[in-house]
Amino acid sequence: MIHVVIGTKAQLVKMAPVMAELQRRGQAYNFIFTGQHRETMDALRDNFAVKEPDVVLYRGSDITSVGRMLLWMLRILSMAVFRRRRIFAGDPGGGVVLVHGDTFSTLLGAMMGRLAGHRVAHVESGLRSFDLFHPFPEELTRLATFCLAHVYFCPGEWAVRNLARFRGEKVDTRFNTLLDALRDAVAAPPSAALDLPDDPYCVATMHRFENLYSREVLLRNIELIELAATRMRVLFIMHPVTRRKLEQFALLARLASHPGIELRPRYDYFDFMQLVRGAAFMISDGGSNQEECFYLGKPCILLRRTSERREGLGHNVVLSNYDRGVFERFLDSYQDHATPGLAATCSPSAQICDYLQAREVSAGKAGQ
Repeated sequence: MIHVVIGTKAQLVKMAPVMAELQRRGQAYNFIFTGQHRETMDALRDNFAVKEPDVVLYRGSDITSVGRMLLWMLRILSMAVFRRRRIFAGDPGGGVVLVHGDTFSTLLGAMMGRLAGHRVAHVESGLRSFDLFHPFPEELTRLATFCLAHVYFCPGEWAVRNLARFRGEKVDTRFNTLLDALRDAVAAPPSAALDLPDDPYCVATMHRFENLYSREVLLRNIELIELAATRMRVLFIMHPVTRRKLEQFALLARLASHPGIELRPRYDYFDFMQLVRGAAFMISDGGSNQEECFYLGKPCILLRRTSERREGLGHNVVLSNYDRGVFERFLDSYQDHATPGLAATCSPSAQICDYLQAREVSAGKAGQ
């Protein structure tokens, strides 16, 4: 049986095309939701017409602190040990557990799969920054997941090469499943609730631990966003953890009162990508945003020192290294970073489903 473990908004965006493709093919799967994020998850499922979770492991508010994260992980691991038959729909073992990316839900899903005797398949596998603390803890989470996985779905040859020392089966999907999600998003019309500015604007978003953990670090990043706001209207998309940190360090009022910055709530994926598509450029610390801008050909500057992805670097994507000079040069010449975008017609999600269905057929024949 196929089991899909999802915990965060970003994971659902990237795995929804795989799940929707399985549904179109009439292939049954068990959707396990760890509950790491809850905000906007229902809207995202509606975007992609993905079914409701079959199993929900946590129904509380979003996990946004280290203490709550540790308690949440311990709770779910204990459930994986004592209730694994219920979590995995009575599957006694030998199925495949699909996990995605680099979050704590990724690692939990891989551990749960191993404990229950299933094969673990890692989507978006092989990405590396080669710096254990940037991004943190994502780089460590990926390395741990590599050790637990049996199958690696890699978005390109570079990712495949990064897994040379791991024994599992490598499947090169060429691109990320995010490509399929983005195709669906840009094909959909903007919702009536989406306010698209008539004048030029940029989109800013920030949520990573290394950009939020202290007032000094957060203020450094805010000053760079304020610099952009002297050139162009900035739509700052607020993640819950970012809002909490801005309030904690008494910086939210500063942003809210800035005449060039407009604070906006998180959107569902389709509306968010319509907003990005219409922007002059993007400021972000997100790897997914880096990829989306690469696929769209949208100029993007990353609030990071390094990235685990290669997409767009040296072309439409600029690593800022938090350097004000780099930031200013990007603002002066962002138009020069625009590219035609990606015209690939392949579907990484369909390729993953082909593999999973072929394995289901083989397993069925072996059991006869």
